[in-house]
Amino acid sequence: MFKRVAPSRFFVHVTLMAYAVLALFPILLVLVNSFKRRDAIFDSPLALPTAETFSLVGYVKVLEQANVLNYFSNSLIVTVVSLFFILLFGAMAAWALSEYRFPGNRWLALFFAFGIMVPIRLGTVSILKIMVAADLVNTLTALILVYIAQGLPLAVMILSEFMAQVPKELKDAARCDGISEYSIFYHVILPLIRPALATVAVFTMVPIWNDLWFPLILAPSDQTATITLGVQQFVGQYSTDWNGVMSSLTLAMVPVIILYALFSRQLIRGITAGAVK
Repeated sequence: MFKRVAPSRFFVHVTLMAYAVLALFPILLVLVNSFKRRDAIFDSPLALPTAETFSLVGYVKVLEQANVLNYFSNSLIVTVVSLFFILLFGAMAAWALSEYRFPGNRWLALFFAFGIMVPIRLGTVSILKIMVAADLVNTLTALILVYIAQGLPLAVMILSEFMAQVPKELKDAARCDGISEYSIFYHVILPLIRPALATVAVFTMVPIWNDLWFPLILAPSDQTATITLGVQQFVGQYSTDWNGVMSSLTLAMVPVIILYALFSRQLIRGITAGAVK
């Protein structure tokens, strides 16, 4: 009745399950404690809420005292606009690097690869000077520009590898039919690399949504603060409102979870296809 499982395969499954538990445990811990009273969070942080410990005071504080809707809208605007231009410019650059041969092609590809190896935070001082000179401090535009620069190298490298695997005969057949290069890119190439686009979107969206470094430096005002920066108002020097922290973190996780639920199939297809290639 039971199939015999090879020891190596069993070890792989156990390892993956252990990693899944390790990754999901902090999320579950935050979610559970967001529905508990402050004293219950410290007395039994691993226990589920009961009739005595259940409380929505954290969500009430977040929705009433904090400008949460403004923080969410700022994060949403920055993330969506950044993702749009990262995917657009990344796909265009990947198409040029993978399809056409021109002087400096290899050097340009190396330049994008260098952008992956060097963290953009090393240039924080220079970026801040540029934003001050351009009068973009405390604007969402500053964050969008930084995140586009941050996400483009990875997007170009991933998408160029997928575009290089598209059969050359398919593109030549489209050219023989008189289809323009733009139409080939938009109507032929982009539909074929949707798993790669979803992979880039998920891998790029999470660091942008969760980032605290650049919003704190480039857009710290209350009007331009993102949701991760808005959570900090519940953390004080001498006391911390843990109900507010847990509730705001739970609300901040919702968009990421929804995005993964919508694009999980495309994400897995993109990862597995890239592993095979």
